[in-house]
Amino acid sequence: MYAWDFAPVLANSGMLAQGLINTLKITGTALAFGVPLGLVLALLRLSPRRYLAWPAGFVIEFFRTTPPLVQLFWFFFALPILIKVEMTPFAAAALTFSIQSAAFFAEVFRGGIVSIDRGQWEAGRAIGMTHSQALQRIVLPQAVKRMIPAFMERSIELMKTTTLVATVSYADLLFQANELAQKTFRPLEVFTATALIYFFFIFGASLLAHRLERRLAVSGEGTVH
Repeated sequence: MYAWDFAPVLANSGMLAQGLINTLKITGTALAFGVPLGLVLALLRLSPRRYLAWPAGFVIEFFRTTPPLVQLFWFFFALPILIKVEMTPFAAAALTFSIQSAAFFAEVFRGGIVSIDRGQWEAGRAIGMTHSQALQRIVLPQAVKRMIPAFMERSIELMKTTTLVATVSYADLLFQANELAQKTFRPLEVFTATALIYFFFIFGASLLAHRLERRLAVSGEGTVH
């Protein structure tokens, strides 16, 4: 029977801690840029002007349908050939997941905005608001409440997807775990501990998302998926 020994993992827990910090850093960066860019893409796609809606729609669908690993490799290996500037692993990962997240968040924003009754827009116009004022003051505040669970679910998926950054040598949690496994010759314990770290973070976030969804359902707000 295999003799489990987590002592080497605990002795080198700083490696996993640094990896977790880097994972949260890349996730946070992608969210910080992806959410506002997603809103811009959603508004462009909803525009009645086709020259705005079609390019936005193409960007959204391209980054939603192509594999994230292909996107990451393109930004890390191919883009530097075009711009003559070397990309660091962090820069390539941040760029990839910011744009990819924006594409998914754009659909969440679009779904939330479309879900608001048309009468809300008409009410804004009735009191003299412009289209943009009605969007900012009436529609978006209501839509955001419905979008919160979907935003959290997408954020969870983003954190899981960021494990791909290990392929370009960014020292995230998975990369550090692999380094630690090679250092200690204890891959079973190292990757078990790594899986548990991901589980506690992601499962906790999932519980929070489901609680918010139930609360919104009870309040009659509804949600967007």
